[in-house]
Amino acid sequence: MLTGLLVLTTMSGAAEQPVREVLILQSFARGNLILDSFSANVRVDLERRVGGPVNFVQVVVGPTGFISAPEQSIVDYIRATFAGHPEPDLVMALAGPASVFARKYRQQLFPDVPLLFGSVDQRFLGDVPLGKNEAAVAVLNDFPGIVDDILRTLPETRQIFMIVGYGQIRDFWRQRLEEQFSRFRGRVEFVWSDGLSFPEIVRRSSNLPPHSAIYFMTLGTDATGAAYADERALAELRAAANAPLFAAHDVYLGSGIVGGRMLSMVELSRRTTDVAYRLMNGADPPDVKVPPQQAGQPIFDWRELQRWSIPESRLPAGSLVKFRGPTLWNTYRGTVLAVAVALLLQALLIFGLLFERRARLRAENESRRSLSLAADVSRRETMSTLTSSISHELGQPISAMILNTEALQTIIAGRSATPESIDEILADIHADGIRAAKIMDRNRLMLRSRQLQMKPVDLQIFIKDALALVSHELRARRVDVSCDFPATRCVISGDPVLLQQVFVNLIMNALDAMMETPPDQRNIVIDVEVKRAKVEISVRDTGPGLPEEIVDTLFTPFVTTKPHGVGIGLAIVRTIVDAHEGSINARNHPDEGAIFTVILPVSHARESGEPAIDGAIGESPKV
Repeated sequence: MLTGLLVLTTMSGAAEQPVREVLILQSFARGNLILDSFSANVRVDLERRVGGPVNFVQVVVGPTGFISAPEQSIVDYIRATFAGHPEPDLVMALAGPASVFARKYRQQLFPDVPLLFGSVDQRFLGDVPLGKNEAAVAVLNDFPGIVDDILRTLPETRQIFMIVGYGQIRDFWRQRLEEQFSRFRGRVEFVWSDGLSFPEIVRRSSNLPPHSAIYFMTLGTDATGAAYADERALAELRAAANAPLFAAHDVYLGSGIVGGRMLSMVELSRRTTDVAYRLMNGADPPDVKVPPQQAGQPIFDWRELQRWSIPESRLPAGSLVKFRGPTLWNTYRGTVLAVAVALLLQALLIFGLLFERRARLRAENESRRSLSLAADVSRRETMSTLTSSISHELGQPISAMILNTEALQTIIAGRSATPESIDEILADIHADGIRAAKIMDRNRLMLRSRQLQMKPVDLQIFIKDALALVSHELRARRVDVSCDFPATRCVISGDPVLLQQVFVNLIMNALDAMMETPPDQRNIVIDVEVKRAKVEISVRDTGPGLPEEIVDTLFTPFVTTKPHGVGIGLAIVRTIVDAHEGSINARNHPDEGAIFTVILPVSHARESGEPAIDGAIGESPKV
């Protein structure tokens, strides 16, 4: 079969520049990826190096299938093509079959024109030295090296299916490769595709035994003489094969080949172009000596490694992995940067909030400690004020105990004691002792230093305990107290001692406010109103009321209406109430006196029935 291709490339100013002629003797028609890529690169690179128009005449001289033109007819066709025209400036024979053809008919194909053998394995040129007008840019294909790569990446491989097509290439390589592969005997079985049609090759590739691999050299034509382009053949093989494919030339990478130590066709075409340019410019062919090119850096297709589960750790050292899948960074770089910045800002914000929270907790702890110290001081001051009241309170049960003891001694001395009377007197002494103990416990709790201790507290009990603490003062100042408690029990969550201190302070303030009030008009009204989620406790007196100019600043430290007061009592009261998540306010009553209202949240214990813990011990005063 004979194919001729005449390509005339023109450039700007071509009319003034001579057209250079290059005859390319091609081994295969289009479809061979190796030669297609190599020829295209050489044509482009050579024309660029020459700097003027180059006319490439390409003739396929290798046989295709079972029908081929006689070789002499091909020679005659080539000579006729140049009849009446200048001889070409260079003859290039590409690959093995064309190189053999060119040597055979050298004397008929422009023997005075330099002949360059390109993209040909050194073994095709044999031991015959190059002629005086011949040069070569040959290669040394390392086919056994690809087998080594197969066994390195797939160490369990036991069979390799060799695809070499049919015809002259098969005939040349089959025997030589069997000799080179002899070192793998006993470890790997080589199965050859010659004698099979391409559909049969595809079917065989899809039913290979486990631990197999496929070595694709080239196809060209199958056993039936049908021609197949490499690209199509690889696509069908990849789709059907149940084993990974390997090859020795980098032009196959990306077409389903796993990879290995590969011959670079770009590098080969560059070296060939360089030699061709030198020959076209008068260089003597024997002086142009180029060592054969060998396989270069191992190259692998990342997609095929993933497909066949081949870890990169098995690849030879220095391997290059191509066609990696797009990473998150490459695909969404802008988004990743934006998210990273957002996360950084968020982390800084969280850090700032945590720092602020720690500072706030530290401040709250300091505030609690300050509250505790201030409350302790205030309680001691209050208890100091109530010293006479405490003495009077303790005096009553102690005096009663003394009188009962003397009475008991008298009746015993008079021999008039009966068991019933003795029991009665002893019961009275016991009751008075318990009463005195409760008074001591109540005052001891008020004097004890403490931190905020939240617990369920019965509102009615701790108000009565607060009244018990000031009961002597109430009687001494002739003040009547009336309490309006709800019919149902009311429980709040709080510190019973600190809450008791709040109401002791409010009652003492009410007593001080009524110093100038006539005794028969001195009254304190304590009203408790329970709402859905809160309780309001108001303490009202019948004094002159609050000066309007200090109503808004009444709870500020060092603000006072007392001639000898320091103004910290109400500030402490507000701090305690705030610590209980409550509020306090003061206003004047429309009729007379002032009203202080404390609002506290109701504890859930009220609904759950949890028993309240009374933090103070005492009994209700009779006022």
